[in-house]
Amino acid sequence: MIEFTQIVRKWVKPEDLNQHGALFGGRLLQWIDEEAAIIAVTQLGTVEVVTRYVSAVDFVARADRGDLLELEFGIEGFGRTSITLNCRVENAVTGEEVLRLDRIVFVAVDDVGLPLAHGRTEPTEGTERLRS
Repeated sequence: MIEFTQIVRKWVKPEDLNQHGALFGGRLLQWIDEEAAIIAVTQLGTVEVVTRYVSAVDFVARADRGDLLELEFGIEGFGRTSITLNCRVENAVTGEEVLRLDRIVFVAVDDVGLPLAHGRTEPTEGTERLRS
């Protein structure tokens, strides 16, 4: 794994709940996919990325209304056209793990959707790759 960590925090609000009063799993996956895509975009220097793969989803604890969640992302590596991330979600107050995704793969694509080599091998901390 490459040394890189980014943490995003989310409140679980009433509109995020399922019929059982817990965080709707689809909402959490939406948050993860969106934040992971933003990381992929800033790392690869292009807004033209697509989600290629997400590892098995295993919810190990529930999150309830009012919980503060931390979505912690890391970079597993760079491929010729891809970037592989991981994500661990935990309750920021209790420290209890809610979900872990070992691999989330994004691929840079050209204007017709074909994989495009990006030339990146090391992470950046900022958004400068988008401005070049």
